[in-house]
Amino acid sequence: MLSTKPAAVIQAFFDPGTWTFSYVVYEGEGSPCVIIDSVLNYDPKSGRTTSTSADELIGFIQTHQLKTEWILETHAHADHLTAAPYLQSHLGGKTVIGTHITDVQKVFKGVFNLDERFKSDGTQFDRLLKDGESLHFGNLTLKALYVPGHTPACMAYEIGDAIFVGDTLFMPDVGTARCDFPGGDARTLYRSIQKILAYPPETKLYMCHDYPPNDRPVAHMTTVAQERAENIHVHQGITEDQFVQMRTTRDQTLEMPVLILPSIQINIRAGHFPEPDSNGISYLKMPLNAL
Repeated sequence: MLSTKPAAVIQAFFDPGTWTFSYVVYEGEGSPCVIIDSVLNYDPKSGRTTSTSADELIGFIQTHQLKTEWILETHAHADHLTAAPYLQSHLGGKTVIGTHITDVQKVFKGVFNLDERFKSDGTQFDRLLKDGESLHFGNLTLKALYVPGHTPACMAYEIGDAIFVGDTLFMPDVGTARCDFPGGDARTLYRSIQKILAYPPETKLYMCHDYPPNDRPVAHMTTVAQERAENIHVHQGITEDQFVQMRTTRDQTLEMPVLILPSIQINIRAGHFPEPDSNGISYLKMPLNAL
């Protein structure tokens, strides 16, 4: 179960435009580090990207003299663009995602009618992780946990007594991830959540997003015990069939995320922009009546 390796220092960064938490995890001053779920800021009105959120991570890493080993994604996000290539150009490190990203690439290669220049083999990333596979950074170890359901490729990352859950779970008063994107499945998500909630009750769970109700301040960390007792969608006693019924009904009422079309096109490329046209400008596709 949980690792007995040296304790990790976890620094969270919040992007208010997308309600996203990114993380830098390290052992101490001057040590190797990993970055989890970075954000490249994107204005949907102008199509312009900026690096405000990523620069905050860079500043922190440089101030603490950390060495970036791995830049990880929990999945191909539908609500924000990853800043992985920008971070890599400034900090080094290797980009990482789960092996099942190829399933997502194949689906969206069809949705966006991408040509042969787009490879659906995951080679845009430096490393593809299998369930149970580990990465090392200094004296710390990260273990990959395959937790599909929200997407077919979702991974959580276990570091010491902490798990970075991606979009699989939210804070207890928000619930769980939607399952109506291509390849999503509520029954699979329920089983993935049970995999996480089987960890010891004191295990810390770090969120990728928070959408706080009732003017609650944003929060990024809870525990297995709190989720088991209080999660409004999947607390102890909720059966798989009850969850599937709730999740399916709820998902039918949800609008698509504002940034899903630009985000997916960029994120299945590991954050790289499409090949520029003859005028040197990269373009994204906008499929009509497809989603």
